[in-house]
Amino acid sequence: MSQVGAFVIEKLWQLTVDSRDALFSWAWFYPLLGISYFASHPNLYEAVLPTLLKCLVASVGVTFGLIFFTYLPQVVFCASFSGIFAPIAAAVMVLGEAYVIIWIIGKPLMMNRVQDRLFDQVMVMQGHEKLVAKGREIHDQGQNMRLLGKEINIQPGLVDGLNREGALRYLVSLPLNSIPGIGTAMFLVYNGQKQGPGYHARYFQLKGWDNQVTEEFVHQRRAAYAAFGAAGLVLNMVPFIGLVFGMTTTVGAALWASKMEKTHESLEGTGRHVDRVGEDANNVKI
Repeated sequence: MSQVGAFVIEKLWQLTVDSRDALFSWAWFYPLLGISYFASHPNLYEAVLPTLLKCLVASVGVTFGLIFFTYLPQVVFCASFSGIFAPIAAAVMVLGEAYVIIWIIGKPLMMNRVQDRLFDQVMVMQGHEKLVAKGREIHDQGQNMRLLGKEINIQPGLVDGLNREGALRYLVSLPLNSIPGIGTAMFLVYNGQKQGPGYHARYFQLKGWDNQVTEEFVHQRRAAYAAFGAAGLVLNMVPFIGLVFGMTTTVGAALWASKMEKTHESLEGTGRHVDRVGEDANNVKI
């Protein structure tokens, strides 16, 4: 039992350290920047307006259903751990469960290619047309006008903060929210570490990196990816409009990838060394 206790304490301490590093990485700002950029560029939201409406309808139905059927039982469960904070902990758990269910519905039916297209469009708007052209046809429509075509030489549906394995891990970690004080922060950082790199899956594919190179790149920026993933998770859990924030977080991921390109974070030499220039995402001006 003492070994189990020591293991738990070690993991809790590591999560605490990771939380501190994630906060000071400033990568959590990019999902927020994505909201502003998305709202200020009509060509982005007008192209996905039908999908946005479908997302809103699905989110409202799922969230109200979970609140009606599962909120009170979870308040009772959380009362054993959280005391007077049980209603808050239960609310976080219900929103978390809604996020997973909405993702299961929305990803294959509504979001599968929309996120990839948004990512590519923002990258082109930021001046990375040659990079995007490795994975998508781009048609010249005159002065300063580009039309995105079909995907080529790349797997569709790559941009995704939550895969099947991540969804299971997410559900298993939901009870962390019942721990008073630090439980929710631990939940966000733990899942942020796992989900953050998923938002750059398309970027890694466009760069032509294999799994080993990608893992090295992500490992060197694990705090930044944890911060980005945690911020994206918070936005995705917002009632009713979580899927909409999923799109804006994709925009934020593209802006961050653009910053990496502009600060020359790249592979050099044998292709196994990752340039550490701009490792901390603390320069977020776009």
